[in-house]
Amino acid sequence: MRFPKLNLWDGPPGPPSLVLVLVATLLAAPPAITYRDGGFIATGKLSFAVSLHQPDAPALDGTLAHTSNETIFTPRYPPQPGATYRIDVTGQPPILIRVPDRAPRPPATLTAVYPSASVLPENQLKLYLHFSAPMSRSEAVRRIRLLRQNGESVSLPFLEIDEELWDPDARRLTLLFDPGRIKRGLLPRQEVGAALIPGERYTLVIDAAWPDAYGQPLAQGIRHEFTAGPADRTPVNPRTWRLTPTAKDLLIDFGEPLDSALAPRLIRVLDVPGQVVLEQNETRLRFTPHQPWKPGTYTLEVHPALEDLAGNRVNRPFDVDRFDRVTTIQDREPPTQIVFTVR
Repeated sequence: MRFPKLNLWDGPPGPPSLVLVLVATLLAAPPAITYRDGGFIATGKLSFAVSLHQPDAPALDGTLAHTSNETIFTPRYPPQPGATYRIDVTGQPPILIRVPDRAPRPPATLTAVYPSASVLPENQLKLYLHFSAPMSRSEAVRRIRLLRQNGESVSLPFLEIDEELWDPDARRLTLLFDPGRIKRGLLPRQEVGAALIPGERYTLVIDAAWPDAYGQPLAQGIRHEFTAGPADRTPVNPRTWRLTPTAKDLLIDFGEPLDSALAPRLIRVLDVPGQVVLEQNETRLRFTPHQPWKPGTYTLEVHPALEDLAGNRVNRPFDVDRFDRVTTIQDREPPTQIVFTVR
């Protein structure tokens, strides 16, 4: 932009306030643009482009949004911590903004392994690994080993699938034992044998080099030990549970450990919101209503998809001969309802 030549001493005598206002307008400061929460933000309505401050770097792909007093550009991919970006505004010199370095994060830890019992059935179906922070994906097969008591690795104990079974926050991983080595009569079990042998001790080894979602390794490796017990092929039967209402909560003793991820979601008291906690190695559930009990009758409802440690569901064993029979039973099985009284 070319500015007219001004002479502050030309014109009529008197204070040069009007001339200074004109100069200030012509020499206005560039627009204020800052970086905040993954976006580049300008005051007022403005059109601008953002690129890495490198030779011939292309403009970033993203979305430009306007609020009542701001313009926000959000890149499609998060900006790189510590990198410098160039903001190009029409008619203005480029503005350089350095994205802050990523704040130090404590290394992730393995907080729990479920089931928590020290003895698991020979036909155990799942293991759940809980982490303190989101973890990287597609690493489990390289970072987890199952050792026999003599130190040898169990060959391919877990089902290898393309998409690992993470919860939405990538903090809980589900490990499935190979069903082909659990169900009787299937070829893998006949040729390779069961992954777990009753009476033998096992150690689940978690590699400390397993990176979290931010690329940091775990704080330390983990060794989780358990013993294989007899197979469990008995369906879950809620009508054998012992229900004990107290002044503050409802205690439900299952008589066996249940699936730690399914039980809190598939067992509920109808029309009574509350908090659910599993206790005693997942053999007991404590339900605490948000509001104190009122004397009367209540209904406990159990979804038919509830499983025990071996994958046996309500009124249906996991180890059956025909898969079509499983589907038929599942489709027609209603929830189990149990009435109890609070006095």
